[in-house]
Amino acid sequence: MIREQNIDDGVEFVYTRVFNAPRELVFDTFTQTEHMQQWWGPKGCKIEVKTHDLRPGGMFHYSMRNGDGPAMWGRIVYREIVRPERLVLVNSFSDEQCGVTRHPAAPDWPLEMLNTSTFDDEGGKTRLTLRSRPLNANATEVAFFKAGHASMQGGFGGMYDVYEQYLADYLAKR
Repeated sequence: MIREQNIDDGVEFVYTRVFNAPRELVFDTFTQTEHMQQWWGPKGCKIEVKTHDLRPGGMFHYSMRNGDGPAMWGRIVYREIVRPERLVLVNSFSDEQCGVTRHPAAPDWPLEMLNTSTFDDEGGKTRLTLRSRPLNANATEVAFFKAGHASMQGGFGGMYDVYEQYLADYLAKR
C-alpha cells in the first residue's frame, strides 16, 4: 500500500475541485471505461481505450488524438482502489505495446508520476483532491515537474471542465 507523504518540498502538485454529484457517482465515472472514454485526457482530445482492468496491478491503456493528429499513448497502473474514497495509480506516457515512454514533446518530463486522488463527500457534492509526484525521477526530471505546475493546473482544469460538462449531461439523462 502506498501512503501519502506529508513532505512540503514543493515537488507535489495538488489540484482540488468540487463536482456537483455524489461521491459514489464521481468515483464510478473516474473508474468505469464507458465513462472515462467520454472525458479522460486533454481538452479537445478523443481517446480510444485499448485495455482497462480496474484492480490493483491492473492497467488502463489508451490512445489520445487531437483532431487528425497522430495518436499519443498513455497508461495507468492502479496501485490502490478504495471505492468511493481513493485511487492511487502510476501514470505515464506509453507506446502502443504498453511500454513506458518519454513525453513526446518534453524529454525531461518524469517517466512516471504517482497520483493519489481522494474523493470527499461534501453534502451531496464531491471534493476531488489530486496529488501528484514524480516517481523514481532524477533531479532534472523533478525540476522540470516542479516548473510545470502552472501548466498542469491549466491541463487538469481543462480536462475537468470537460468532465464537469460530461457529468452534468449524464445527470440530466438519468
